[in-house]
Amino acid sequence: MTDNDDIRPSPEAMLKVAQAEEVTAELGKLKIFLGYAAGVGKTYAMLETARQRKKDGRDVVIGYVESHGRSETDVLMQGMETLQRKEVQYLGVALSEMDLDTVLNRKPQIVLVDELAHSNAHGSRHEKRWQDIEEILEAGIDVYTTVNIQHFESLNDVVAQITGIIVRETVPDRLLDLAFEIKLIDISPEDLIQRLNEGKIYIPDQAAKAIEKFFRPGNLMALRELSLRRTAARVDDQMRAYMETQSIAGPWPTAERLLVCVSGSPYSEKLVRATCRLAEELKAQWFTVYIETPVGGRHAQENRERIWQNLRLAESLGAQVGTVTASDVTDAVMEYARRHNVTKIVMGKPNKPRWREILQPPVVDQIIRKSGAVDVVIVSFEQEKVAVGSNTPKSRSPFEARGYTASLLLVSASTVLCEMLRPFLAPTNMVMFYLLAVVIASIRLGRKPAIACALFGVLAFNFFFIPPRMTFAVADTQYLLTFLGLFVVGVVISTLVARSRERAEVMRAREVQTASLYYLSRDLAASADIDTVLKAVLRNVEEALDAQVVIMLPEGERLDILATSSGLTLDMKEQAVADWAFRNSHPAGRATDTLVSADLIYLPLQTPSSVLGVMGVKLENQPAYHSQENRRLLDAFATQAAMAMERIRFSHHAEQAQILQARENLERALLNSISHDLRTPLVSVTGALTSLKEEGAQLSDNVRKELLDSACSEAERLNRYVGNLLVMTRIEAGAIRLNIEWCDIQDLVGCALAATKQRIGNRSVEIGLSDDLPLVPLDLVLMTQVLVNLLDNAHKYSPKESSIEISSTTNNGWLLLEVADRGPGVPEHYIKRVFDKFYRIPVPEGAGGTGLGLSICRGIVEAHGGMISAENRTGGGLRALIRLPLAKAEEPSHDN
Repeated sequence: MTDNDDIRPSPEAMLKVAQAEEVTAELGKLKIFLGYAAGVGKTYAMLETARQRKKDGRDVVIGYVESHGRSETDVLMQGMETLQRKEVQYLGVALSEMDLDTVLNRKPQIVLVDELAHSNAHGSRHEKRWQDIEEILEAGIDVYTTVNIQHFESLNDVVAQITGIIVRETVPDRLLDLAFEIKLIDISPEDLIQRLNEGKIYIPDQAAKAIEKFFRPGNLMALRELSLRRTAARVDDQMRAYMETQSIAGPWPTAERLLVCVSGSPYSEKLVRATCRLAEELKAQWFTVYIETPVGGRHAQENRERIWQNLRLAESLGAQVGTVTASDVTDAVMEYARRHNVTKIVMGKPNKPRWREILQPPVVDQIIRKSGAVDVVIVSFEQEKVAVGSNTPKSRSPFEARGYTASLLLVSASTVLCEMLRPFLAPTNMVMFYLLAVVIASIRLGRKPAIACALFGVLAFNFFFIPPRMTFAVADTQYLLTFLGLFVVGVVISTLVARSRERAEVMRAREVQTASLYYLSRDLAASADIDTVLKAVLRNVEEALDAQVVIMLPEGERLDILATSSGLTLDMKEQAVADWAFRNSHPAGRATDTLVSADLIYLPLQTPSSVLGVMGVKLENQPAYHSQENRRLLDAFATQAAMAMERIRFSHHAEQAQILQARENLERALLNSISHDLRTPLVSVTGALTSLKEEGAQLSDNVRKELLDSACSEAERLNRYVGNLLVMTRIEAGAIRLNIEWCDIQDLVGCALAATKQRIGNRSVEIGLSDDLPLVPLDLVLMTQVLVNLLDNAHKYSPKESSIEISSTTNNGWLLLEVADRGPGVPEHYIKRVFDKFYRIPVPEGAGGTGLGLSICRGIVEAHGGMISAENRTGGGLRALIRLPLAKAEEPSHDN
């Protein structure tokens, strides 16, 4: 092993580098000027760097830079091209925003875009400026931008804890990973406060308020540390990547994998951010999962939007997101952790009262017991700040109030029934009627009303039937055990029945989704063209989601509406949103992060190779857009529709390729025919005439006669070839016109024999025509050519000493005309192709032709409404059989 082998990078490291280069190859480069607060000089440093790039010959423009009235910043902007901004009207106020389309059309090498975390005005293409920058990068344009550390999503709650201020404008952390370079702009907190006091940051009348709320020395020092640590982490990432690609030995730790669960709790958002920070510190991959249980079905309905936002937040922060359906949360979490090789599970600290923890152990305790080698990290939150507004009492829904009322009625009915049977039953036997009421309440009303029914039943049983009656006093203490048993059994029964009911509801919902996907898959599998595919998708989405649907496919440079629900129309704004979703291969519109003011959600019909179109869906209400089930179903519908469309497209391409191949084969056969079969008689004619011209005087009369006969014969042969080509062209073009007249088959055979007499010569031709053959309506000239071609074919492919047979008869309204020979016949696997254009089986020496004769025969016969076929004869030879329809009208007399 050489020294070079010791420093050779591992294949995994090179693959990782290659994949990263492939991802960023077509993107522009992002350079972030990072600070810890406003006023540290980010914009100034960005403009200085940009001016240097301009001196180096780069094409640099200003897309959006806000100087805030600072004269030194205005000086740096002088002499640089500034693109025109876009005015957006909102609530009667004109707001100035960066014109994204102007930047994309100008396509400079570098564009300066200030304030990365800025929220665009309502009505802009994107909600956030960082989304504008992503689109610019996708166009291959480099971007210089500025941002403060407190705007990054994973640090949002940390900054709020430090400063007491919740930053509303945030950007995803992945932009830091996407950045080609991060330049930290740093000054001391004292210098920053001095600049603030001098009015160089905000206008003077706002300075005191800014100092009081944000610009405190302690806040600034903490924010400065965050920015330094985040920049150092980026440098550490680059160092590790370099060490790995260069195979430099180092203390590589075992890879960590983190898992965090979301449940719709107010703590989930904080927990996701905490896990993101921990994953960044550990350089670990992390997962976010939502465990959907039958018991939590109602919980998911009430908090579906919060759960969806938590999952989207985790995904934007770089987590792998998943949803698992299970009956037990603890087992599902541990199974997910084992399947994904998770090393740490991040959980929130339980905040339930102690007595509730005793009755129902928290999930975190159960996970700790079952975690084994997996570490469990407990994160604590301040309940007062997290739970603001979350503990407000909820009003009872009308349905829940009706459930408790129905429980009370069930207990009353049981009590009346027991009172009627009291003379015949002991009090302990009456318990069964109350248990029956609990079972009915569990099945019809749900868990909580059933538990209430059990409690009401215990009270009613005690009051009405246990001595002393009409009081809650109990003379015999043994009845206390009966009360406890009644209540416990009632609670258990209600829990089990309600849980089974909830599971059945979840399974029913899953069955509906599975059935919807099955019906769509079945319809798409039976679709043979794009129109059928679009109709199937439209119908299935409408039925599955009770929605209105529109499907748009590209036509040139625009999208055309090819299928839409009745009553659904799209204005120019909606079409623009659909066009953006198509061109950027990303969902847009309602309930997305792009162009959210649209009325529909637009999903690109995307395959691994391309985007084929856009599907727009309008659901019945806003919560339906945030339903995870609906989004999963829509994504599945869009994927299946795209795959079906791609299958149709590939099938069409294959069909076109087959047609092109067949055309090429025909052209090749025609070229071979022209180059050989037509050239041969031309050579013979030219040779004979040349000999007569140059040596005619020296040739004898017999030789001259032979040369002239040969030239005439070859000229006739050439004429037949050219005639066949012309007839075939007319047949293919549908230009052949039949001159139908009543003909005698004997005349037809006589004309054909006369036309072939010179070629056949003295060869024996046996004719067997029925005596009662009727007159047949046909084109005598064309049918004569058919018979001539069949006779020529029989003559060429059979021994000269054998005879050719022509026979004719009638059968059930058809004329049967047969030409047979005693040649070698045709191999069975060639028999169906003998009537194809330019097709010739291996022929005996001297038997040539263009391969058009039999094809012309089929075209002419089919033009008469007949059929032609070929079959091998017993004992050798080929039989060609023509079937022509006889006239249904009265035949004319022969005298006419």
